[in-house]
Amino acid sequence: MLILLNNITIPLTEIEIQAVRSQGAGGQNVNKVSTAIHLRFDINASSLPEYYKEKLLNLKDSRISSEGVVIIKAQRSRSQIKNREDALNRLQALINSVIVETKPRRPTQPTKASRIKRLEGKTLQSRKKSLRGKIEEAE
Repeated sequence: MLILLNNITIPLTEIEIQAVRSQGAGGQNVNKVSTAIHLRFDINASSLPEYYKEKLLNLKDSRISSEGVVIIKAQRSRSQIKNREDALNRLQALINSVIVETKPRRPTQPTKASRIKRLEGKTLQSRKKSLRGKIEEAE
């Protein structure tokens, strides 16, 4: 059972976990032991509420395929158990990022002091630039 925010849970039967051989360096261990984990989670077939399914499917994330399947490959550790935990934690973080409601931004106006400070900075910069110009000789 994968526990998410707002008391939402996902049964582990909905998550397909497959052990595969890891890539990269690691010596003979890489060639013999399947330590990397491929995690597949079908959003459409899951028991998540429809609202969260829609938000997940609308995410622009490379881990979510066009069919709505989340694919996570975990191979950071040499241990299959640690990679399994890592993959589940990454899936949990992905779903939790959608569950958390973001407050709408309220546009604010700059304060009077900040407007005055900005204009004073502009006049100082203008004066500095004008002093860099050519000096005209008076007759």
